[in-house]
Amino acid sequence: MNAVLNAPVFADVPVPAFQPGPAGTHITIRGLTKYFAGWPLYENFDLDIPKHKIVSVFGPNGCGKSTLINMIAGLVPIDSGEILFDGKSLKDTKIGYVFQNYREAMFPWMRTIDNIAYPLKLEGKSKAEVDRRMAELVASFDVQFDLHRYPYELSGGQQQTASIMRALAPNPEVLFLDEPFSALDFEMTLFIREKLQEVFMQTGTTMMLVSHDLEEAVYLADQVLLLTKRPTKVAEILPYDDARPRTTATLSEASFINAKKRSLEIFQREVRR
Repeated sequence: MNAVLNAPVFADVPVPAFQPGPAGTHITIRGLTKYFAGWPLYENFDLDIPKHKIVSVFGPNGCGKSTLINMIAGLVPIDSGEILFDGKSLKDTKIGYVFQNYREAMFPWMRTIDNIAYPLKLEGKSKAEVDRRMAELVASFDVQFDLHRYPYELSGGQQQTASIMRALAPNPEVLFLDEPFSALDFEMTLFIREKLQEVFMQTGTTMMLVSHDLEEAVYLADQVLLLTKRPTKVAEILPYDDARPRTTATLSEASFINAKKRSLEIFQREVRR
């Protein structure tokens, strides 16, 4: 009882002031903490994500790559910490999200075109505005399949293309992609990589991409965010600034090979710890 009575009181301990990120930061994460079954996954985790960049998230199995973007996107609750988007809260920020499992991401009772238009209708856009935005997306992705079919009538690559179009429909400030290529064949992966790059070059939308493929992570990224094993910290953030659009020729460039090699070295170091 005395131990309880004499325990230190923390109520009057001042909370540290929120420290903004450097100029050009889009997402500021401070003190992010998340426990699962009593064990820390993230603990007092700080991170700055730059605006108008693609950041690839890569790290050991179980380090919480998808959980990280899910917490930032508000899909998984955090235990403590603060996340701001250009100084704003999540509720004041327009985001898009592309899920790994495209089969479960689309509403099966809606035709594909209505799935894509759904976030625009939620925003209360007029039919003319919806039609105009849909025409832009169809042209941007060079859609060759029938959008009036139901999602289950489409191939996996076509469904994932539609999922990405839906995420981009409302012109989000930030786009999250959770292993968007993992269930696709190589041909479709190359196609969607190219389209994502085109969208990024046209709009400059900040993107966070989780990948289990190191080549893919480096190829698409302006920065590779390498994580440690849990409790997860930032192992290193590697810049990769080859010009866009990147092509298959990029894969044999010395700068790409060096970025991939360095990323692999850091990854292996963290796995061995």
